[in-house]
Amino acid sequence: GRVLAGAADIDESMLTGEAMPVAKGPADAVWGGTTNAGPGALTVRVEAVGADSVLAGIARLVERAQGSKTQIEATADVVARHFVAFVVLSAAATFAAWYLAYPRLPPSWFSESRLATATFFAVAVLVVACPCALGLATPTAVMVGTGLGARLGVLIKGGRALEIARSVTAVVFDKTGTLTLGEPAVTDVLPAAGWTADGLADIVAGAEAASEHPLAKALSARPTAWRRRDFEAVVGEGVRATLER
Repeated sequence: GRVLAGAADIDESMLTGEAMPVAKGPADAVWGGTTNAGPGALTVRVEAVGADSVLAGIARLVERAQGSKTQIEATADVVARHFVAFVVLSAAATFAAWYLAYPRLPPSWFSESRLATATFFAVAVLVVACPCALGLATPTAVMVGTGLGARLGVLIKGGRALEIARSVTAVVFDKTGTLTLGEPAVTDVLPAAGWTADGLADIVAGAEAASEHPLAKALSARPTAWRRRDFEAVVGEGVRATLER
């Protein structure tokens, strides 16, 4: 959809992989499945719903990838098709052999009738030699692999891409020069003269604890003894707060 009024930071990581929220305002485009990371609220005109949404398009890509056949899967289908005929013929031959041999064998070997004994061994051949695993193993592996990848944010184009991934020896990432954990974190504190890093970090944590800004969660993650007496968020600038111990 498109923003009609309001301003807020939108978490688009499920689409772009970028950890930092993107500022949105009037006339900006927003996408279903993304979340408002605050502060602020948006009035949005919906332009695509259901099957026309970006999220539905991603779901279709995953479904298409799960339904695509790999080279090994096509080979397994051919083998299974011929193997089924072989198994059926083997079961028929087993039935005939036991049916004809039954009168010539010691009666103590059997506890069932001639027909039941021959049928038992024929069914045993069908069960043991059934090509179900051959025909189902590869499609199941592709379905599980693409589904798990989608839940982890990795969209796999198809079974063929999954199949050739086993030969990958190096992965090159192009993600604006960095790889992130998906959420911001404080790495260093550089205080001005007269301040200590721990003292400044404690004060900032106390002030930012009430803020809805995405970076405030990282700044207020450490325990602090400071308590807020009043608080004000200044859009685009920061916060104002009075703290006391």
